[in-house]
Amino acid sequence: MARLRAPAGCPWDREQTFDSIKRYTLEETYEVFDAIDRRAWPELKDELGDLLLQVLFYAQMADEAGYFSAEDVARTLSAKLIRRHPHVFGEAVAHTSADVNKTWERIKQSERAERQSAPESAPARYLDEVPQYLPAMLEASKLGQRAAKAGFDWPDVQGLFAKLTEETEELRAEVRRAPNVAREAIADELGDLLFTAVNLARHLQIEPEFALRRANRKFRERFNHMEAAAGGMEPIRSASLEELDRMWRAAKAANDSAAASPAACESHPETASD
Repeated sequence: MARLRAPAGCPWDREQTFDSIKRYTLEETYEVFDAIDRRAWPELKDELGDLLLQVLFYAQMADEAGYFSAEDVARTLSAKLIRRHPHVFGEAVAHTSADVNKTWERIKQSERAERQSAPESAPARYLDEVPQYLPAMLEASKLGQRAAKAGFDWPDVQGLFAKLTEETEELRAEVRRAPNVAREAIADELGDLLFTAVNLARHLQIEPEFALRRANRKFRERFNHMEAAAGGMEPIRSASLEELDRMWRAAKAANDSAAASPAACESHPETASD
């Protein structure tokens, strides 16, 4: 990376900034997800390399600006892993994931207290730990997790199902009022419905992002099956709703026997509370 960014290096690499490569970081992250979803392990090796390249790119630019180096990044990460795993690197004991979560939260609270005691630090609020720049679904998931740690949560999943029904009815009411209601009102109710669905996923211990990606993949597979059965794009466009429904049901029956991937349910305290 240092050679690529050097005066005699690559013109494109030299022109890049922290802001200009952010979109590539996001793209590479989703390409990693896609390779995992497809269990394409040789591709995953390549995609992880591409993602690592993004880290090295940022670190090289930071080094040039005098902020920190790639070695500093690795050293900081190593110290964090040791600090947050006293049951591995220290004398603490953790026999279960629940024990790890308790230790993790205690350490996070200690780190927050240190930041808050720093000079000129703003008074902390409970939800400040959740960045507002996250993708909306991830932000919603983390907001629910954080509020739950303060005791603000549904006592069981049945309450969330009731809330989901309530939000659906409120959305339906706003839609019935259209066009006499502002689109913002409908968007607000739809947002409430989606936020509730994300909290339902949390209670069911399902990662909503991966659950939606699985739904997207199912829809793609079924629609592709429909298109192939119909003979291409033009027959699909010219088919009646009744024909499309029949083809959809056939595609659903053909694809539902595929083995489900367990990836949507995977979780780890380090990704849930980082």
